[in-house]
Amino acid sequence: MLDRIIEIVLAEAKWIPFALFVSLAVATTWGLRRHRAGQSDWLSLAPSLAYGCLLGILGFGHVLAVGIKLAQGSLEGSAFLLLALGVVLAVPAWWLVLDFRSEARRRPLLLNGWLALSLLAMGIHNIPIALPGLLNVGLLLHRRRAVGWTLLAITVVGYLGLLIGSLIFAASGQSFEDFSGRT
Repeated sequence: MLDRIIEIVLAEAKWIPFALFVSLAVATTWGLRRHRAGQSDWLSLAPSLAYGCLLGILGFGHVLAVGIKLAQGSLEGSAFLLLALGVVLAVPAWWLVLDFRSEARRRPLLLNGWLALSLLAMGIHNIPIALPGLLNVGLLLHRRRAVGWTLLAITVVGYLGLLIGSLIFAASGQSFEDFSGRT
């Protein structure tokens, strides 16, 4: 039983669709409640909540997988660097989840930017998952309703693309390195 749990935790292809489903469900539920209550701030805040949940889950999963591989003795690469990569994403992501409604909007703005730029610094292959953070910056800064709706539409299409891509990745049964052509 424990071996099966460890196998699931180490299956990186399963973390991405799981994180996307959870983050989109949480943000959609919160956004619909705010919309029904007549509060218009949901348009710019729900995507930050989704992004924080997504990267918080993925960062936590990364740290957990690195810890398990380290304990098993099967870790390839620097344990410190790999743990640091997960923490660099997980801590600001969960901070964003806890503080996405900040009145000043400065902190959510900085956290979205930090997360997106951190992902881009880790490699060009992270553009699809960094893009929602950059769009969130625009959503937090926009002043015109049409701009907000346009950015939100692009964000939703981007998340749907990520979800479809992650499901294809999960169905492939490959590791990230195999799937991306790196061996």
